[in-house]
Amino acid sequence: MGIQNTTKEQDNKLKKEAQALKPLIQIGKHGLTPNLIEQVNRLLKKRKLVKVKFLKSFLGDHDKKEAATKLAEVTDSKIIYATGFVVALYKR
Repeated sequence: MGIQNTTKEQDNKLKKEAQALKPLIQIGKHGLTPNLIEQVNRLLKKRKLVKVKFLKSFLGDHDKKEAATKLAEVTDSKIIYATGFVVALYKR
């Protein structure tokens, strides 16, 4: 395991790709459950680049920056960008 290493050029390309995607996962009041983490892992394995949206019900009790960082850690992926309620994760 380790953080995914990418160049600045690759990051910019991935960011453009991610902006065109729709969020495939929505994280609500139940937070980062093992089931949700497994689902994100499956999508990352299949697609490599996944967009995740944090719902307001989740953000009431949690910090989205901490949650995004933890999600990237447990899925062994890299945060390509985070804006508003959305974060894009990349895994080689």
